[in-house]
Amino acid sequence: MNIYLDMVGCRLNQAEIEQMARQFRAQGHTIVSTAETAELVVVNTCSVTTEAASDSRQKIRQAARLGAKEIIVTGCWSTLQPEQAAQLPNVVQVIPNQRKDALVFSMNPREDPANVSETFDLEPISRQPIPGMRQRTRAFIKVQDGCDNACTFCITTVARGGARSRAAHEVIADINAALQGGAREIVLTGVHLGSWGQELNLHLRDLITLILNETNPARLRLSSIEPWDLDEGFFSLWADTRLCPHLHLPLQSGSTATLKRMLRKTSPDSFRVLVEAARKYIPSVAITTDVIAGFPGETSAEFEETLAFIQEIDFAGGHVFRYSARPGTPAARMRDQVPHDVRKERNHLLQAAFARLSATYRRKFLNERLPVLWEASATRSKNGWQIEGLTNNYIRVNAWAPELRWNQLDMVKLDSLTEDGMSGEISHQI
Repeated sequence: MNIYLDMVGCRLNQAEIEQMARQFRAQGHTIVSTAETAELVVVNTCSVTTEAASDSRQKIRQAARLGAKEIIVTGCWSTLQPEQAAQLPNVVQVIPNQRKDALVFSMNPREDPANVSETFDLEPISRQPIPGMRQRTRAFIKVQDGCDNACTFCITTVARGGARSRAAHEVIADINAALQGGAREIVLTGVHLGSWGQELNLHLRDLITLILNETNPARLRLSSIEPWDLDEGFFSLWADTRLCPHLHLPLQSGSTATLKRMLRKTSPDSFRVLVEAARKYIPSVAITTDVIAGFPGETSAEFEETLAFIQEIDFAGGHVFRYSARPGTPAARMRDQVPHDVRKERNHLLQAAFARLSATYRRKFLNERLPVLWEASATRSKNGWQIEGLTNNYIRVNAWAPELRWNQLDMVKLDSLTEDGMSGEISHQI
Protein backbone atom coordinates (compact mmCIF):
# COMPACT_ATOMS: atom_id res chain seq x y z
CA MET A 1 0.00 0.00 0.00
CA ASN A 2 1.19 3.54 -0.75
CA ILE A 3 1.10 5.64 2.43
CA TYR A 4 1.69 9.35 2.93
CA LEU A 5 2.63 10.66 6.39
CA ASP A 6 2.15 14.27 7.50
CA MET A 7 2.32 16.16 10.78
CA VAL A 8 1.91 19.44 12.62
CA GLY A 9 3.76 20.36 15.77
CA CYS A 10 6.72 19.39 17.86
CA ARG A 11 9.79 17.21 17.60
CA LEU A 12 7.93 14.47 19.41
CA ASN A 13 5.38 14.36 16.60
CA GLN A 14 8.30 14.20 14.16
CA ALA A 15 9.82 11.29 16.08
CA GLU A 16 6.48 9.49 16.01
CA ILE A 17 5.97 9.72 12.25
CA GLU A 18 9.56 8.59 11.68
CA GLN A 19 8.72 5.55 13.79
CA MET A 20 5.51 4.99 11.80
CA ALA A 21 7.45 5.18 8.54
CA ARG A 22 9.87 2.60 9.87
CA GLN A 23 7.07 0.25 10.91
CA PHE A 24 5.05 0.64 7.69
CA ARG A 25 8.14 -0.13 5.59
CA ALA A 26 8.92 -3.19 7.67
CA GLN A 27 5.41 -4.43 6.89
CA GLY A 28 6.07 -4.02 3.17
CA HIS A 29 4.23 -0.73 2.57
CA THR A 30 5.67 2.15 0.53
CA ILE A 31 5.98 5.66 1.95
CA VAL A 32 5.19 8.16 -0.83
CA SER A 33 5.89 11.86 -1.21
CA THR A 34 2.39 13.26 -1.82
CA ALA A 35 -1.17 12.65 -0.74
CA GLU A 36 -2.12 12.45 -4.43
CA THR A 37 -0.19 9.20 -4.89
CA ALA A 38 -1.29 7.64 -1.60
CA GLU A 39 -3.91 5.03 -0.88
CA LEU A 40 -3.78 5.99 2.79
CA VAL A 41 -2.80 9.23 4.55
CA VAL A 42 -1.86 9.48 8.24
CA VAL A 43 -1.86 12.93 9.87
CA ASN A 44 -0.29 13.44 13.31
CA THR A 45 -2.01 16.54 14.73
CA CYS A 46 -1.15 19.18 17.33
CA SER A 47 -3.17 21.39 19.67
CA VAL A 48 -0.58 23.40 21.59
CA THR A 49 -2.04 26.63 20.17
CA THR A 50 -5.18 27.57 18.28
CA GLU A 51 -2.97 28.03 15.21
CA ALA A 52 -1.61 24.49 15.53
CA ALA A 53 -5.15 23.10 15.80
CA SER A 54 -6.16 25.09 12.72
CA ASP A 55 -3.11 23.86 10.82
CA SER A 56 -4.01 20.29 11.75
CA ARG A 57 -7.49 20.61 10.30
CA GLN A 58 -6.05 22.25 7.19
CA LYS A 59 -3.62 19.36 6.66
CA ILE A 60 -6.50 16.89 6.72
CA ARG A 61 -8.69 18.90 4.34
CA GLN A 62 -5.74 19.42 2.02
CA ALA A 63 -5.07 15.68 1.84
CA ALA A 64 -8.71 15.07 0.94
CA ARG A 65 -8.64 17.76 -1.77
CA LEU A 66 -5.55 16.14 -3.27
CA GLY A 67 -7.42 12.87 -3.67
CA ALA A 68 -6.71 10.86 -0.52
CA LYS A 69 -9.67 8.51 -0.11
CA GLU A 70 -8.72 7.18 3.31
CA ILE A 71 -7.26 9.36 6.06
CA ILE A 72 -6.28 8.24 9.55
CA VAL A 73 -5.99 11.05 12.08
CA THR A 74 -4.05 10.85 15.34
CA GLY A 75 -2.23 13.19 17.70
CA CYS A 76 -3.19 15.79 20.28
CA TRP A 77 -5.87 17.79 18.45
CA SER A 78 -7.79 14.72 17.30
CA THR A 79 -7.49 13.18 20.78
CA LEU A 80 -9.13 16.27 22.27
CA GLN A 81 -11.67 16.73 19.45
CA PRO A 82 -12.34 13.23 18.08
CA GLU A 83 -15.85 14.03 16.81
CA GLN A 84 -14.66 17.07 14.86
CA ALA A 85 -11.80 15.05 13.42
CA ALA A 86 -14.09 12.22 12.37
CA GLN A 87 -16.37 14.65 10.50
CA LEU A 88 -13.59 16.00 8.29
CA PRO A 89 -13.61 14.75 4.67
CA ASN A 90 -12.41 11.21 4.00
CA VAL A 91 -11.38 10.52 7.60
CA VAL A 92 -11.92 6.80 8.16
CA GLN A 93 -10.40 6.45 11.61
CA VAL A 94 -9.42 8.64 14.57
CA ILE A 95 -6.78 7.08 16.81
CA PRO A 96 -6.18 8.77 20.19
CA ASN A 97 -2.70 9.31 21.57
CA GLN A 98 -3.18 6.45 24.01
CA ARG A 99 -3.31 4.00 21.06
CA LYS A 100 -0.95 5.84 18.69
CA ASP A 101 2.02 3.53 19.27
CA ALA A 102 -0.09 0.62 18.00
CA LEU A 103 -1.46 2.51 14.97
CA VAL A 104 0.57 0.59 12.39
CA PHE A 105 -0.04 -2.78 14.00
CA SER A 106 -3.80 -2.14 14.23
CA MET A 107 -3.87 -2.34 10.43
CA ASN A 108 -2.49 -5.87 10.62
CA PRO A 109 -3.80 -7.33 13.90
CA ARG A 110 -2.19 -10.70 13.21
CA GLU A 111 1.18 -9.08 13.85
CA ASP A 112 2.38 -9.03 17.46
CA PRO A 113 4.01 -5.64 18.14
CA ALA A 114 6.20 -7.14 20.86
CA ASN A 115 7.73 -9.59 18.38
CA VAL A 116 7.87 -7.42 15.29
CA SER A 117 9.53 -4.47 17.05
CA GLU A 118 12.67 -6.54 17.59
CA THR A 119 13.19 -6.91 13.85
CA PHE A 120 12.63 -3.18 13.32
CA ASP A 121 15.64 -2.46 15.50
CA LEU A 122 17.89 -4.26 13.02
CA GLU A 123 16.65 -2.59 9.86
CA PRO A 124 18.68 0.30 8.44
CA ILE A 125 15.66 0.90 6.18
CA SER A 126 14.18 2.68 9.17
CA ARG A 127 16.36 5.72 8.52
CA GLN A 128 15.36 6.24 4.91
CA PRO A 129 14.13 9.83 4.58
CA ILE A 130 10.37 10.26 4.60
CA PRO A 131 9.48 11.26 1.03
CA GLY A 132 8.10 14.74 0.64
CA MET A 133 9.79 15.95 3.81
CA ARG A 134 13.12 17.63 4.25
CA GLN A 135 15.92 15.09 4.52
CA ARG A 136 17.14 14.95 8.06
CA THR A 137 20.61 14.26 9.34
CA ARG A 138 19.20 14.17 12.87
CA ALA A 139 17.19 11.27 14.24
CA PHE A 140 14.49 12.26 16.73
CA ILE A 141 14.18 9.50 19.32
CA LYS A 142 11.10 9.39 21.54
CA VAL A 143 12.16 8.40 25.04
CA GLN A 144 9.16 9.56 27.04
CA ASP A 145 5.51 10.59 26.64
CA GLY A 146 2.93 12.43 28.73
CA CYS A 147 3.35 14.85 31.61
CA ASP A 148 2.35 15.04 35.30
CA ASN A 149 2.83 18.79 35.60
CA ALA A 150 -0.20 21.03 35.90
CA CYS A 151 0.89 24.18 34.09
CA THR A 152 -2.32 26.16 33.82
CA PHE A 153 -1.87 27.09 30.14
CA CYS A 154 -1.01 23.64 28.79
CA ILE A 155 -3.45 21.41 26.92
CA THR A 156 -0.80 18.83 26.06
CA THR A 157 -1.09 17.18 29.47
CA VAL A 158 -4.77 16.55 28.78
CA ALA A 159 -4.07 15.25 25.28
CA ARG A 160 -1.07 13.08 26.14
CA GLY A 161 -1.94 11.84 29.63
CA GLY A 162 0.41 11.14 32.51
CA ALA A 163 4.18 10.84 32.25
CA ARG A 164 5.59 7.48 31.23
CA SER A 165 9.07 6.41 30.24
CA ARG A 166 10.16 4.14 27.43
CA ALA A 167 12.39 1.27 28.49
CA ALA A 168 16.08 2.06 28.18
CA HIS A 169 16.75 -0.98 25.99
CA GLU A 170 14.08 0.20 23.51
CA VAL A 171 15.69 3.64 23.33
CA ILE A 172 19.14 2.09 22.80
CA ALA A 173 17.76 -0.14 20.04
CA ASP A 174 16.13 2.83 18.28
CA ILE A 175 19.36 4.81 18.46
CA ASN A 176 21.44 1.95 17.08
CA ALA A 177 18.95 1.50 14.23
CA ALA A 178 19.17 5.20 13.43
CA LEU A 179 22.97 5.08 13.47
CA GLN A 180 22.99 2.03 11.20
CA GLY A 181 20.77 4.00 8.84
CA GLY A 182 23.28 6.85 8.67
CA ALA A 183 22.08 9.38 11.25
CA ARG A 184 24.94 11.49 12.61
CA GLU A 185 23.02 13.28 15.35
CA ILE A 186 20.59 11.80 17.88
CA VAL A 187 17.99 14.09 19.48
CA LEU A 188 16.23 12.80 22.59
CA THR A 189 12.66 14.03 22.82
CA GLY A 190 9.54 13.70 24.94
CA VAL A 191 6.65 15.74 26.32
CA HIS A 192 8.44 16.05 29.67
CA LEU A 193 11.89 14.76 28.82
CA GLY A 194 13.38 15.41 32.24
CA SER A 195 10.86 13.10 33.91
CA TRP A 196 12.31 10.03 32.17
CA GLY A 197 12.82 7.24 34.68
CA GLN A 198 10.89 8.74 37.58
CA GLU A 199 8.61 5.69 37.90
CA LEU A 200 11.73 3.48 37.87
CA ASN A 201 13.60 5.48 40.52
CA LEU A 202 16.00 6.59 37.80
CA HIS A 203 16.95 9.98 36.33
CA LEU A 204 17.51 11.22 32.81
CA ARG A 205 21.24 11.35 33.58
CA ASP A 206 21.15 7.55 33.89
CA LEU A 207 19.69 7.18 30.41
CA ILE A 208 22.19 9.63 28.91
CA THR A 209 25.09 7.82 30.57
CA LEU A 210 23.83 4.51 29.18
CA ILE A 211 23.46 5.97 25.68
CA LEU A 212 26.99 7.39 25.75
CA ASN A 213 28.36 4.06 26.96
CA GLU A 214 26.44 1.76 24.60
CA THR A 215 26.08 3.80 21.40
CA ASN A 216 28.38 6.08 19.47
CA PRO A 217 26.59 8.99 17.77
CA ALA A 218 28.71 11.82 16.46
CA ARG A 219 26.36 14.07 18.39
CA LEU A 220 23.78 13.61 21.13
CA ARG A 221 21.37 16.51 21.65
CA LEU A 222 18.55 17.04 24.16
CA SER A 223 15.30 18.69 23.16
CA SER A 224 13.37 20.93 25.55
CA ILE A 225 13.93 20.06 29.20
CA GLU A 226 12.20 21.64 32.20
CA PRO A 227 14.60 23.53 34.51
CA TRP A 228 13.30 21.97 37.72
CA ASP A 229 14.38 18.51 36.55
CA LEU A 230 18.06 19.47 36.64
CA ASP A 231 20.77 20.11 39.21
CA GLU A 232 24.37 21.24 38.97
CA GLY A 233 25.70 17.69 38.80
CA PHE A 234 23.69 16.98 35.66
CA PHE A 235 25.92 19.28 33.62
CA SER A 236 29.03 17.22 34.42
CA LEU A 237 27.78 14.83 31.70
CA TRP A 238 29.04 17.36 29.15
CA ALA A 239 32.59 16.20 29.86
CA ASP A 240 31.74 13.88 26.97
CA THR A 241 32.08 16.15 23.94
CA ARG A 242 29.49 14.17 21.97
CA LEU A 243 26.82 15.95 24.02
CA CYS A 244 25.87 19.11 22.17
CA PRO A 245 26.51 22.33 24.14
CA HIS A 246 22.94 23.52 23.72
CA LEU A 247 20.22 23.56 26.39
CA HIS A 248 16.63 24.56 25.72
CA LEU A 249 15.17 25.44 29.12
CA PRO A 250 11.56 26.68 28.94
CA LEU A 251 11.10 29.71 31.19
CA GLN A 252 7.65 31.01 30.06
CA SER A 253 7.94 34.15 32.19
CA GLY A 254 10.56 36.14 34.08
CA SER A 255 8.00 37.36 36.62
CA THR A 256 7.56 35.50 39.91
CA ALA A 257 3.86 36.41 40.07
CA THR A 258 3.17 35.25 36.51
CA LEU A 259 5.05 31.98 37.07
CA LYS A 260 2.90 31.30 40.13
CA ARG A 261 -0.30 31.75 38.10
CA MET A 262 1.17 29.39 35.50
CA LEU A 263 1.96 26.84 38.27
CA ARG A 264 5.49 26.56 36.95
CA LYS A 265 7.86 24.78 39.35
CA THR A 266 10.58 27.37 38.92
CA SER A 267 11.32 30.98 39.82
CA PRO A 268 13.62 33.65 38.40
CA ASP A 269 16.05 33.05 41.26
CA SER A 270 16.26 29.26 40.82
CA PHE A 271 16.46 29.63 37.04
CA ARG A 272 19.34 32.10 37.41
CA VAL A 273 21.27 29.66 39.65
CA LEU A 274 20.73 26.80 37.21
CA VAL A 275 22.03 28.84 34.27
CA GLU A 276 25.11 29.82 36.23
CA ALA A 277 25.82 26.14 36.94
CA ALA A 278 25.36 25.17 33.29
CA ARG A 279 27.76 27.85 32.12
CA LYS A 280 30.34 26.76 34.69
CA TYR A 281 30.40 23.20 33.32
CA ILE A 282 29.76 23.87 29.62
CA PRO A 283 31.86 26.66 28.13
CA SER A 284 30.08 28.69 25.41
CA VAL A 285 26.84 26.75 25.95
CA ALA A 286 23.85 28.06 24.00
CA ILE A 287 20.92 28.43 26.36
CA THR A 288 17.59 29.04 24.64
CA THR A 289 14.09 29.24 26.06
CA ASP A 290 10.34 29.68 25.53
CA VAL A 291 8.34 32.67 26.73
CA ILE A 292 4.58 33.31 26.64
CA ALA A 293 3.47 36.84 25.81
CA GLY A 294 0.26 38.12 27.40
CA PHE A 295 -0.56 35.38 29.90
CA PRO A 296 -3.81 36.12 31.79
CA GLY A 297 -3.27 38.74 34.47
CA GLU A 298 0.12 39.79 33.13
CA THR A 299 0.45 43.46 34.09
CA SER A 300 2.74 45.94 32.40
CA ALA A 301 5.10 45.66 35.36
CA GLU A 302 5.18 41.84 35.14
CA PHE A 303 5.89 42.02 31.43
CA GLU A 304 8.77 44.44 32.06
CA GLU A 305 10.15 41.97 34.62
CA THR A 306 10.16 39.28 31.94
CA LEU A 307 11.79 41.55 29.39
CA ALA A 308 14.50 42.54 31.86
CA PHE A 309 15.08 38.96 33.00
CA ILE A 310 15.62 37.46 29.56
CA GLN A 311 18.18 40.18 28.90
CA GLU A 312 19.88 39.55 32.23
CA ILE A 313 20.15 35.81 31.53
CA ASP A 314 21.61 36.67 28.11
CA PHE A 315 19.91 33.84 26.24
CA ALA A 316 21.32 32.68 22.91
CA GLY A 317 17.80 32.88 21.49
CA GLY A 318 14.23 31.97 22.24
CA HIS A 319 10.74 31.17 20.99
CA VAL A 320 7.91 33.55 21.82
CA PHE A 321 4.33 32.30 21.94
CA ARG A 322 1.48 34.76 22.04
CA TYR A 323 -0.86 33.42 24.74
CA SER A 324 -3.55 31.26 23.19
CA ALA A 325 -6.45 30.23 25.43
CA ARG A 326 -7.01 26.48 25.18
CA PRO A 327 -10.48 25.28 26.25
CA GLY A 328 -10.22 22.92 29.19
CA THR A 329 -7.20 24.61 30.77
CA PRO A 330 -7.39 26.64 34.01
CA ALA A 331 -5.78 29.68 32.34
CA ALA A 332 -8.64 29.93 29.86
CA ARG A 333 -11.01 30.53 32.80
CA MET A 334 -8.82 33.11 34.54
CA ARG A 335 -9.91 36.69 34.98
CA ASP A 336 -8.01 39.61 33.45
CA GLN A 337 -7.40 38.08 30.04
CA VAL A 338 -4.89 40.34 28.30
CA PRO A 339 -6.36 42.12 25.24
CA HIS A 340 -5.22 40.63 21.93
CA ASP A 341 -3.60 43.84 20.74
CA VAL A 342 -1.52 43.98 23.92
CA ARG A 343 -0.48 40.34 23.50
CA LYS A 344 0.56 41.14 19.94
CA GLU A 345 2.67 44.13 21.00
CA ARG A 346 4.36 42.20 23.81
CA ASN A 347 5.03 39.33 21.43
CA HIS A 348 6.75 41.77 19.06
CA LEU A 349 8.90 43.28 21.83
CA LEU A 350 10.00 39.86 23.09
CA GLN A 351 10.88 38.67 19.60
CA ALA A 352 12.96 41.79 19.03
CA ALA A 353 14.78 41.23 22.32
CA PHE A 354 15.57 37.62 21.46
CA ALA A 355 16.79 38.66 18.01
CA ARG A 356 19.28 41.05 19.62
CA LEU A 357 20.39 38.43 22.14
CA SER A 358 20.84 35.85 19.41
CA ALA A 359 23.01 38.20 17.37
CA THR A 360 25.10 39.00 20.45
CA TYR A 361 25.65 35.30 21.15
CA ARG A 362 26.57 34.50 17.55
CA ARG A 363 28.94 37.45 17.36
CA LYS A 364 31.13 35.75 19.99
CA PHE A 365 32.06 33.12 17.40
CA LEU A 366 33.23 35.41 14.60
CA ASN A 367 36.50 34.08 13.21
CA GLU A 368 36.15 30.93 15.33
CA ARG A 369 36.07 27.39 13.92
CA LEU A 370 33.09 25.22 14.87
CA PRO A 371 31.92 21.80 13.66
CA VAL A 372 28.94 21.92 11.31
CA LEU A 373 26.68 19.04 10.32
CA TRP A 374 25.31 19.83 6.85
CA GLU A 375 21.61 19.13 6.39
CA ALA A 376 20.45 21.09 3.34
CA SER A 377 21.70 22.45 0.03
CA ALA A 378 20.56 25.15 -2.38
CA THR A 379 20.88 25.40 -6.14
CA ARG A 380 24.32 24.90 -7.59
CA SER A 381 26.11 27.93 -9.10
CA LYS A 382 29.54 28.80 -10.45
CA ASN A 383 30.72 28.99 -6.83
CA GLY A 384 29.70 25.38 -6.19
CA TRP A 385 26.94 24.28 -3.85
CA GLN A 386 25.49 26.52 -1.18
CA ILE A 387 24.99 24.30 1.85
CA GLU A 388 23.43 24.82 5.26
CA GLY A 389 23.80 23.08 8.58
CA LEU A 390 24.00 23.39 12.34
CA THR A 391 26.88 23.75 14.74
CA ASN A 392 26.83 21.65 17.88
CA ASN A 393 25.70 24.76 19.80
CA TYR A 394 22.79 25.22 17.37
CA ILE A 395 23.98 28.08 15.19
CA ARG A 396 22.65 27.81 11.64
CA VAL A 397 25.55 28.16 9.18
CA ASN A 398 25.74 28.45 5.42
CA ALA A 399 28.82 28.06 3.23
CA TRP A 400 29.91 27.23 -0.32
CA ALA A 401 31.28 23.79 -1.11
CA PRO A 402 32.63 22.26 -4.32
CA GLU A 403 30.48 19.17 -3.69
CA LEU A 404 27.35 18.20 -1.82
CA ARG A 405 28.17 17.60 1.85
CA TRP A 406 24.75 16.44 3.12
CA ASN A 407 25.08 14.53 6.41
CA GLN A 408 28.81 15.24 6.63
CA LEU A 409 30.72 17.06 9.37
CA ASP A 410 33.18 19.86 8.61
CA MET A 411 35.08 22.41 10.64
CA VAL A 412 33.98 25.84 9.46
CA LYS A 413 35.55 29.22 10.09
CA LEU A 414 32.67 31.59 10.80
CA ASP A 415 33.24 34.93 9.13
CA SER A 416 29.97 36.91 9.26
CA LEU A 417 26.50 37.11 10.74
CA THR A 418 23.37 36.52 8.69
CA GLU A 419 19.82 37.42 9.66
CA ASP A 420 19.32 34.31 11.76
CA GLY A 421 22.67 32.50 11.64
CA MET A 422 26.21 32.81 10.32
CA SER A 423 28.13 32.22 7.13
CA GLY A 424 31.58 30.72 6.91
CA GLU A 425 34.25 28.91 4.99
CA ILE A 426 34.93 25.19 5.25
CA SER A 427 38.29 24.66 6.92
CA HIS A 428 38.57 20.88 6.79
CA GLN A 429 36.51 17.72 6.92
CA ILE A 430 36.03 15.85 10.19
